[in-house]
Amino acid sequence: MELRVLQYFLAVAREQSIIRAAESLHLSQPTLSTQIKNMEEELGKQLLIRGTKGSRKVTLTEEGMILRKRAEEILELVKKAEKEITFANDIVMGDIYIGTGETDAVHILAKAAKSLQNTCPGIRYHISSGNSTFVKERLDKGLLDFGIVFGSVDLTKYNALKIPVKDVWGVLMRKDSPLAAKEKISPEDLWDKPLIISQQEDKGGALTQWLKRQVSDLNVAATYNLIFNASLLVEEGLGYAIGFDKIINTTGTSSLCFRPLVPKLEEEISIIWKKYQMFSKPAEKFIEILKESLFPEYVDGMTGNTQ
Repeated sequence: MELRVLQYFLAVAREQSIIRAAESLHLSQPTLSTQIKNMEEELGKQLLIRGTKGSRKVTLTEEGMILRKRAEEILELVKKAEKEITFANDIVMGDIYIGTGETDAVHILAKAAKSLQNTCPGIRYHISSGNSTFVKERLDKGLLDFGIVFGSVDLTKYNALKIPVKDVWGVLMRKDSPLAAKEKISPEDLWDKPLIISQQEDKGGALTQWLKRQVSDLNVAATYNLIFNASLLVEEGLGYAIGFDKIINTTGTSSLCFRPLVPKLEEEISIIWKKYQMFSKPAEKFIEILKESLFPEYVDGMTGNTQ
């Protein structure tokens, strides 16, 4: 399967029309149709459902949707490899790809990036937000150089730098809500309240254990992937969002406030990367800066970890 044909397929998926895709690719419609048909024959699967002459709209089959996702990942990885090879010389230029959940620890990455910018201004940073599952999947596929994850790390798969601070769990709420008068929030305070929890915790986790209740026994009004979106729901009075401190601004004219949990619930944070990974020069410089800033006594190249 050629990369060129994968690009053709993605154009058809994007345009939902072979005619419009052919125009965007500067190909004739019969040529593009033949290429897609040959791909289907090679894979032994139908990828597109062709519309009638009236609509001419095409949709993806289930196999087509799978291929679209994989094709996007393949072409993104190829693009990343091309850049790394192009800049493989004494001048450190190129891209660094980082995946992270929402955490105040991103400030550590930002400080390292700023420090490195002084000597290597040709490095660009690409930040993707998502939960730990999202970060690890993209790391495993080679689409990220580094990831920030919470909790324990599988050290058989990843090297890790444990960040010497922890994220603190608490409740984000309106300042005029009944629980805002409390300095700390206990599990019992939340048992009868409408809660907004992360999608990961909706499946069970440390927070569920802290609450001493199964998710099915709680009043879950909504789940979130990004705490900023959850904060908008809180502003409208939908419920109480449980998440990490220092992500949403609760100072000044903000209508929101944050209260920590009691007993205290914290989450360890680590910067991880794949074991035996061959770094690009920008990524290698970046991890060196991180190690020097986090653990100045521990700078031993690229093969170890601090956990």
